[in-house]
Amino acid sequence: MSAQLNAPQREAAHYLDGPLLVLAGAGSGKTSVITRKIAWLIEECGMSPAHIAAITFTNKAAREMQERVAKLMGERSTTGLTVSTFHSLGVRILRQEARHVGLKPGFSILDSSDVFNLFQDLLGSHDKAQIRAVQSRISLWKNALLDPDQALKMADGALETAAAAVYARYEQTLRAYQAVDFDDLIRLPVTLFEKNADVLGNWQGRIRHLLVDEYQDTNRCQYTLMKLLAGPRASFTAVGDDDQSIYGWRGADSENINLLRDDYPLLKVIKLEQNYRSTTRILKAANALIANNPKIFEKRLWSELGHGDSIHVHACRDGEHEAEWVVARLMAHKFEHRGKWSDYAILYRGNFQARPFEQQLRDHKIPYELSGGQSFFDRAEIKDLISYLRLLANVDDDPAFIRAVTTPKRGIGSTTLEALGRYAGIRHVSLFAAAFETGAEQHVNAKQLAAVREFGQFINRFEAKSQREAARTVLYDMVKAIGYEAWLFDSCDPRDAETKWANVSDFLEWLAKKGDEEDKKLPELTQTIALLSMLDGNESDHDSVQLATLHAAKGLEFRHVFLVGIEEGVLPHRESVAPEKIEEERRLMYVGITRARNSLNVSHCRKRAMGKEWRNCEPSRFIAEMGDDIRHGGNGEDKPAEKTAGRAKLAQFRAMLADT
Repeated sequence: MSAQLNAPQREAAHYLDGPLLVLAGAGSGKTSVITRKIAWLIEECGMSPAHIAAITFTNKAAREMQERVAKLMGERSTTGLTVSTFHSLGVRILRQEARHVGLKPGFSILDSSDVFNLFQDLLGSHDKAQIRAVQSRISLWKNALLDPDQALKMADGALETAAAAVYARYEQTLRAYQAVDFDDLIRLPVTLFEKNADVLGNWQGRIRHLLVDEYQDTNRCQYTLMKLLAGPRASFTAVGDDDQSIYGWRGADSENINLLRDDYPLLKVIKLEQNYRSTTRILKAANALIANNPKIFEKRLWSELGHGDSIHVHACRDGEHEAEWVVARLMAHKFEHRGKWSDYAILYRGNFQARPFEQQLRDHKIPYELSGGQSFFDRAEIKDLISYLRLLANVDDDPAFIRAVTTPKRGIGSTTLEALGRYAGIRHVSLFAAAFETGAEQHVNAKQLAAVREFGQFINRFEAKSQREAARTVLYDMVKAIGYEAWLFDSCDPRDAETKWANVSDFLEWLAKKGDEEDKKLPELTQTIALLSMLDGNESDHDSVQLATLHAAKGLEFRHVFLVGIEEGVLPHRESVAPEKIEEERRLMYVGITRARNSLNVSHCRKRAMGKEWRNCEPSRFIAEMGDDIRHGGNGEDKPAEKTAGRAKLAQFRAMLADT
């Protein structure tokens, strides 16, 4: 069971004498520790799988963990084992305890675009920056477990005061819709557990050992949920790396590692410092850099993978020159080593840096993928169908009602919806419920109201059908009944319609298959979709160069990494050079360095275009902090002869690649 673990990993997998913090450095095999500990608890300690919960941050990580545990356990059953995200666990708690928090089990989960539209209405504004700022502020308050009254008392400045005033109305609107937002999936279970000792006791009895992955990414709300579930037994294993805490901007609290030490005096700390990913040279640079951050727990990564290639730092003239240099070096390296495009990643601080690299890669016909592109679930045609599914699960979901009742077009427009909305507001009920009240006839045109009621009856029929019949049957019958395919081809040009219908077909088959495999009815599957669309990034198995922000690259690894735009004002970001923020920027650089397995190239520019102006740039302080085992090249100048020679060399590589 433990033969393949090193000594600290084995100690962590077997430790059961109290609360445990595993400080797992980048590439140190933390997932092996978690999965083998689960197997150890079941096989050697006789614990039922139903009493174990492992929590991580993405569905992909949860799936991989579940698969690895199943492989370790072989024929032995893991039925009842919980391996999920924090948010999926929150949904499970809320669904089972819905009546205690004033929700029905079929509550809706609003995605970020639904929430944005809600705030747009509440603020009466079309200023996207202002709406996002208010949305973000309220999200941070929720994650800090502050209610609207507390937020109003703490509000500092005009923006926060405005956000606090909207917060209470926003909460009332969510309750009216029988809906929750993403933050509520953690916050509501926490408030329930804090107020209801019996419900908390039941859940503490179910979960006898809790394992939390990526602990450094938890916010205060998630930490509180973990602490409540662990209870007086404090039987938990938290696995994380304080050097990779890079999500402070969205509420993650690196102080949670300190809190563990303060709240649990008997906390055992085990460090995993052997790295199985990177060469010694790369780790030496990472260690030198991160040593500039103050530490509670010192750790130093080491590797048995050899000294490795030199780290190159290259000075470029400007952003376009940098893109030319990176792509030329990448092509030459691939040709020399006969590697795959997917071995390479170009990582940067912000998405605004991607354009020149995309241009160069396109010019040289190099396949690439851009992280943070449009999610499959964000496509209009998929959101159209999801609105119907959300209504089957919860007819009081107003955003879903508005989208579904108007797509495909059925003679119900904004005037009808505004009139119905005013009446629903007077009655304090949902649009769906308002449509069937007798009083609606005094407020809504008779012909239009008849059309709305006909739509409502259609939803009621399919809701009843969805409770009885297989998800596959209901899905295909519903899409056929609304005439979605015909509407697409009537309202879009043929090529666009074909693409959209292919996406719809893929979605229907994927969801139908999920229903078959998990034996779930359609309403239950609907909330799975909401979580998938918010927790999963784009996954791909294509052979292509990966372009990604440093935040998006966390948790990934590549044979060869290009860190680009490593300049003062970019990384560290110009708004993050204050002492309390610079540490997170340094951790971001550390994450970038430790994505590399075999080779690392770092580049910076002498000047960079900012809008219509040019700005002189200085190399980032983080380059000097990487130590002296680095080869510097380029001087940021580009003589005409050298430029011509460089382009000729690129053309030569292209010709070579075309022949291979």
